[in-house]
Amino acid sequence: MCISSLESELPVKKHILSMIFKPERRLFLVYFLFSATGALCCHFNSSLMSNHDIFGLAAETPMVPVQQMARQIRPKVMAKLEYMNPAWSHYYRVACAIVMDAEERKLIHPGMTLVDWTFGNSGIALAMAGVSRGYKLLLAAPDKISREKQDMLRALGAELVITPSDALPGEPRSCMNVAESLVRSIPNAFYAGMYANPLSLKVHSESTGSEIFRQTEGRVTHVFVPMISGAMVFGIATFLKAKNPAIKIIGVESQDSIYAGLFRDGTPGAPSFSELEEIGSRQPSVFWEPSLLDDVVQVSDYDAFNCGRELLRMEAVFAGGASGAAMAAALGAGAAYREDDCVVVVMNDFGGYYLSKMFHDEWMRKRGFYRKAKSAPEQITAEDILQLKARRDLIFALPENTLAEVFQMMKQNDVSQLPIVSYNAPIGSISENKILSILIENDDAMNAKVVGFMEPPFPLCRLDATISELSDKLQQSASGVLVSRSDGRLQLLTKSDLIDALTHK
Repeated sequence: MCISSLESELPVKKHILSMIFKPERRLFLVYFLFSATGALCCHFNSSLMSNHDIFGLAAETPMVPVQQMARQIRPKVMAKLEYMNPAWSHYYRVACAIVMDAEERKLIHPGMTLVDWTFGNSGIALAMAGVSRGYKLLLAAPDKISREKQDMLRALGAELVITPSDALPGEPRSCMNVAESLVRSIPNAFYAGMYANPLSLKVHSESTGSEIFRQTEGRVTHVFVPMISGAMVFGIATFLKAKNPAIKIIGVESQDSIYAGLFRDGTPGAPSFSELEEIGSRQPSVFWEPSLLDDVVQVSDYDAFNCGRELLRMEAVFAGGASGAAMAAALGAGAAYREDDCVVVVMNDFGGYYLSKMFHDEWMRKRGFYRKAKSAPEQITAEDILQLKARRDLIFALPENTLAEVFQMMKQNDVSQLPIVSYNAPIGSISENKILSILIENDDAMNAKVVGFMEPPFPLCRLDATISELSDKLQQSASGVLVSRSDGRLQLLTKSDLIDALTHK
């Protein structure tokens, strides 16, 4: 998308830009203006310029690498930021499709009331798709949804009917039954039924699934998806399994949900209460097709909320608890995956809707979910320590060196131990104490090859090993740890190097 085509659609902005701002600043300003729509960092296709409201906005949500949190596992981990749709959730695609379809089929017209039940995000998306086209919104929602969501819905002009969260499906007081009752009692009302609408499945197959495949250039091997109605996970699975049946689809749910039981033995788990929103279900999905799933993983509220908080602190990904659950499941399972695997984790909810809950320390403490954030020292890696350390080549002995030669190297370099390396791989070590004990027993051993007297090799660590991991290794071997640099060369780290890093010397 070039600046000239965008300015031609916005003549007033073009005039202002040309009068006030230098040419090299124009692109930044226009980009900033569009970020307010919620589509920041999204890819806009050329049809965007013909749209005149947010309802018709076409956007591809970004996919970003997870770097800090995935350092300890081998596969590449990518976060699919579905919350960066204009309505801040994946429901935006579905809401637009449902409203357009109902209009084309003459089922609705401006002035009518759209009715549905919601956990918040689907209702916000439906409201954003409907208000600019002249529709009213009446929504039933459980009382556990966040204050931010309730405020957002009311700000959009939606009328809310709050229902008890402990109401089970089928009970008259449940939000689903309340919504169905409302649509029957209100004239000119239309039940959107977003969670069970077949268009939901179609949208996620044609849009979300295809984007994941395209953005990973077909290399995706595992996809972790939060499960609510099942439309998203089964839509994505339908597309990706058709492209490559070997792609693994893993559904993620809260511990109060029923899908894990259904998947394993066909028996729904007993419903319970969870503080998580936008994940889990107490009744089977109308889209349920277990043959498209490879596993269903349950994640606790504690792990989901804290993983979501870490996503913000460590990756600058501002997602909610459902996304945190999906990432926690992916990082846990990823330990068993291969280095050439590509794991995609769908981030379906926006963290800004949970400032009063999971991002509020006191709320987390009262419910026993609070976990102290990782401090800066705990995030120091071997690579960081090596950058602080004066660069010099590793001093090491070869297997064919004699003890006399090894001892001379120690004296010249003022060290008390040396790694023994063969073809750039550590095979052992030798220390002054060891040489002393050898000579006490046999003073002729100085001309013998060191390979016959080797001690265990120093532990070998990767560049992304944390300072805690390095410290643990040093407890096992007081001498040092070896780190393999990106160029293949080895470097030695000692306890004093770790102390220097922690004190920033």
